[in-house]
Amino acid sequence: MTINRHESLGLSDQDVLELYRMMLLARRVDERMWLLNRAGKIPFVVSCQGQEAQQVGAAFALDREKDYTAPYYRDVGVVLALGMTARELMLQAFAKAEDPNSGGRQMPGHFGAKKLRMLSGSSPVTTQVPHAVGIGLAAKIEKKDIVSFVTLGEGSSNQGDFHEGLNFASVHKLPVIVMVENNQYAISIPLKKQVACEKISDRALGYGIPGITVDGNDPLAVYQAVKQAADRARASEGPTLIETVSYRLTPHSSDDDDSVYRNKEEVEEAKKKDGVLTFAQYLRDLNILTDSVESDLEQSLKEEIDQATTYAEAASYAEPKSIYHHVYGE
Repeated sequence: MTINRHESLGLSDQDVLELYRMMLLARRVDERMWLLNRAGKIPFVVSCQGQEAQQVGAAFALDREKDYTAPYYRDVGVVLALGMTARELMLQAFAKAEDPNSGGRQMPGHFGAKKLRMLSGSSPVTTQVPHAVGIGLAAKIEKKDIVSFVTLGEGSSNQGDFHEGLNFASVHKLPVIVMVENNQYAISIPLKKQVACEKISDRALGYGIPGITVDGNDPLAVYQAVKQAADRARASEGPTLIETVSYRLTPHSSDDDDSVYRNKEEVEEAKKKDGVLTFAQYLRDLNILTDSVESDLEQSLKEEIDQATTYAEAASYAEPKSIYHHVYGE
């Protein structure tokens, strides 16, 4: 008998079904982008596959009407759960003028949307951590009930921005949640060659803040951890470092050959723990996800992604003269 865990977290059957829908949407959007890339229609893909559970679970724990976020380049699940649409993701993949992130000027994965309170990301990894901490400082100064949520990969947790941002947030007890999505590889470098500590969350000790490691394939575990961290932040108790452990199921990007640094057997073994599959089974065991519900869901997502792809492919590129917009005062 499967224990109903989500009700104890205050989530209804409809809530977790919507959580699963968003995870599946992220997976299907990502899969479509790979097909488009291999067909030569879009130039580049940075994949979320294997990390959807933690991304959507975390986003669901935030107040999506007022909290601020600084997602990293792999966070398709985060941005979808926060309100970005499949059409908007396709527009950025095709680099079209209507891309809400950069107007088609930036490579995919550089998310940013003012209407969603999502900070614009830049290409150097982990620079988003001090930016998110700045939002936390502003919230404290202005006495606003805002939590600033930022994500990064475990490889970039070795960058100076990570340590400086966390140290500042900890000293000043800022309402910041730093979530490290540990997918086991920093491009081609495995975790054991990246850090000497047992867990990334062990680093929280040096800042005097809570550090927690959770199963990134379990969206409910991630939801609970982020919800507790958000509650701490709103109670002026300072930041939390969360490490979510999963596995990157695809190459680092569409330009990467992962066969040179890991074998197929390792990847196939990791697929057995894939959060999209294991959470679907949890819902089936509770009779929340039935065959008919699943069939209808897959069909509706396919239609949504088909329409998004068709629209984005036909959309216009930015006018050449627009290259001068937002450069000088106008």
